[in-house]
Amino acid sequence: MANKTPNWFNAIRDIIEVILKNLNKRPRTWHQHVVPYKDDWAVRREGNKRITSKHRKQATAINKAKTIARKYKSDVIIHRADGTIRERINYD
Repeated sequence: MANKTPNWFNAIRDIIEVILKNLNKRPRTWHQHVVPYKDDWAVRREGNKRITSKHRKQATAINKAKTIARKYKSDVIIHRADGTIRERINYD
């Protein structure tokens, strides 16, 4: 008779493996980037592909990003039209 481990044991082992595997991953941040978007400006959460909001003026995008950053105690990273970083504002 073969020595079989119970199904619940395998399930617990799988859960522990997933937890240990994810321990080294950095948590997602709420940093908001003000970036050029087509002919306008956009606010994008760090790590996201999709934009949060689109604005005609950079100043409007900055205000929106600041509102979100204050709520989540994160940073606003303002980019120039060429994509380089102009300024970083911290709301810890």
